[in-house]
Amino acid sequence: MIDLYSWATPNGHKIHIMLEETGLAYRVHPVDIGRGDQFEPSFLAISPNNRIPAIVDQEGPDGRPISIFESGAILLYLAEKAGKFLPKDMRGRYEAIQWLMFQMGGVGPMLGQAHHFRAYAPEKIPYAIDRYTKEAGRLYGVIDHRLADRPFIAGEYSIADMAIFPWLRSWERQGVDIAEYPHLKRWFDTIAARPAVERGVKVLTDRSRSGPMSEQEREVLFGAKQYARR
Repeated sequence: MIDLYSWATPNGHKIHIMLEETGLAYRVHPVDIGRGDQFEPSFLAISPNNRIPAIVDQEGPDGRPISIFESGAILLYLAEKAGKFLPKDMRGRYEAIQWLMFQMGGVGPMLGQAHHFRAYAPEKIPYAIDRYTKEAGRLYGVIDHRLADRPFIAGEYSIADMAIFPWLRSWERQGVDIAEYPHLKRWFDTIAARPAVERGVKVLTDRSRSGPMSEQEREVLFGAKQYARR
């Protein structure tokens, strides 16, 4: 059994999708990041960077529990555990891994900044909005070009697709028109229609709050508490 500590965010949905795709048994433990659950000592013990998601596999590789944080590392672990969604040959394996790193180092951080400065920053900073909106468009262009001659990011459906897809679900908030990227749009629609993906993106959505962010949530997510030493 895998204990999943997560919330309904793009990084959380990566793992929700992967677990649904593999069929591995898991149970969900909500980590309400707007309330500050990510700072609880029990969560920090398995995710020292106070970020979701994290997992504890009660049946680790040596038969003992193992905890893993960072969504990219979790995807790699689950792919190896299940023997799925990561090519076995070295060339294919690193084809997928390099695009996983592309998501971890570029897509996630840059689109996250686009979200922040376009929607959450307390003041509108034109330079920041312009910078990250343009970078979002550039990244969409890279993905669109990659998909011009192949059905999925690494050729076959893999953890690279699962990593990138959740971040592109909010394309409108990133200042992007997905219709301008036809290869990406075709890929996006194909993945969105997969039953496991449909199930994965619904995990914990019933626990998420809708509407404007409260001042308490804003303080927890962006205020001084985020930067306190622990």
